[in-house]
Amino acid sequence: MELLNVIRPCVAVAWFVAFAAHALHRRPRLADALRADDGAYARAFAHEVRRFYPFVPFVGGLAARDLRFGGQAVPEGTLVLLDVYGHHHDPALWPDPYRFDPLRFLGREPGPGALIPQGGGDARTGHRCPGEDITVGLLAEFASALAGLDTEVPEQDLRIPLHRIPTRPRSGFTVSVPSRQRSHHAPRFQSQA
Repeated sequence: MELLNVIRPCVAVAWFVAFAAHALHRRPRLADALRADDGAYARAFAHEVRRFYPFVPFVGGLAARDLRFGGQAVPEGTLVLLDVYGHHHDPALWPDPYRFDPLRFLGREPGPGALIPQGGGDARTGHRCPGEDITVGLLAEFASALAGLDTEVPEQDLRIPLHRIPTRPRSGFTVSVPSRQRSHHAPRFQSQA
């Protein structure tokens, strides 16, 4: 169990970094904002990557007791699915939900029920990843590092199929840094998430 608790966050961060690289490739102007950032924009960018990209399409669990949700009776033991992708792209919750816009998080942290890519509720009492804040911090740092590099993205299929669980760009995502920039400070980033 402890080994899984180490591996899962590493995989999650790698997946999100691949999505961050995808976002920067598709929207190169965002790199300027990350390069000029004091940290607040990078954190907002990290939240938007987690909202926009389909890390998981849904989260499942069993109802721990009889309950009512939206007027519907849910008996104890019923399999309940939380539509994470649908929640993150619901126009009632997110204006223009299919537009990638880190500014929606600039100057504000999302509430416990607003952004749910790593579960919902309170991490101490609910079904939310206790390492979520570490994931956000690491993702912000990696996004800033990627934005500071001149990268090359070879031809590849970067479409993201929503029927694959977990999903990723069809070809993975390969990003390289030309050799003239490499030093011990500028590693080669390559993700096959």
